[in-house]
Amino acid sequence: MDREILLKRLKQEIEIRNFSQKTLKSYILSVNKFLDYLKERVPSQEEVKNYIQVQINRQNPSTVAHEIFAIQFFFEKVLGKKIYIPRPKRNKTLPEILIKEEVARMINSTNNIKHKLILKLLYGCGLRASEVICLQKEDVNFEEGLVHVRLSKGKKDRFVRVPESVKLELESYCKINSDRMLFPSNRGGKLTTASIQAIVEQSAKKAGITKEVYPHLLRHSFATHLLEQGTDLRIIQKLLGHADIKTTQIYTQISQASIKNVRSPLDNLENK
Repeated sequence: MDREILLKRLKQEIEIRNFSQKTLKSYILSVNKFLDYLKERVPSQEEVKNYIQVQINRQNPSTVAHEIFAIQFFFEKVLGKKIYIPRPKRNKTLPEILIKEEVARMINSTNNIKHKLILKLLYGCGLRASEVICLQKEDVNFEEGLVHVRLSKGKKDRFVRVPESVKLELESYCKINSDRMLFPSNRGGKLTTASIQAIVEQSAKKAGITKEVYPHLLRHSFATHLLEQGTDLRIIQKLLGHADIKTTQIYTQISQASIKNVRSPLDNLENK
């Protein structure tokens, strides 16, 4: 069958399920890469395994796992074939979290009001970059002290609390901002996630932070710091918008507070 027809059918299968645009682009890209690999060969489970074997030596296992999801969806929903491809074991690495002082340095080294507020909401509310760029002024309820995050990951709405320390600053900013978007682009309309990435990287550089800093790291830091100050894991799950508590439980591994509080038996030998 013609590739264009196959991809058109794939797009239809994704859209009728109301998957996100991000998923649509990801699946189309993954299937396109697989079809490039196939050339004129017939798609089969064996060909998928051969393709994955090549990819596992080139990419992160998590990325390969996403490609498998896309290709398997393509086989089942477009080609009408059932295939089984085992998921590669993922590398269990943990992000290097920012300490509170580093977050403060990033915020304090940022002079642009809009950029500073973006940093404060990424960290102070645990928002994703994709959520920040979609916020409208009407989504912020200053009386209730809540931000309405609409149709986020998984097509779900949720509420997060506006940090008390940012309320007045955010309210003043909203009064001088004539756009309906909370953080409009200089050219009008929404910012891009790439713009958010650039803002975060620039702030980290100004603050003299040598760690790899990206928008989602501020979200990770938000959750880890909440856990370390005694916030219940279920509350953190709700604030982050995680469907499964297992996703939130990673922060129990990231947090080093419990490890730092352990007294080594060696220290008990000092007076012996």
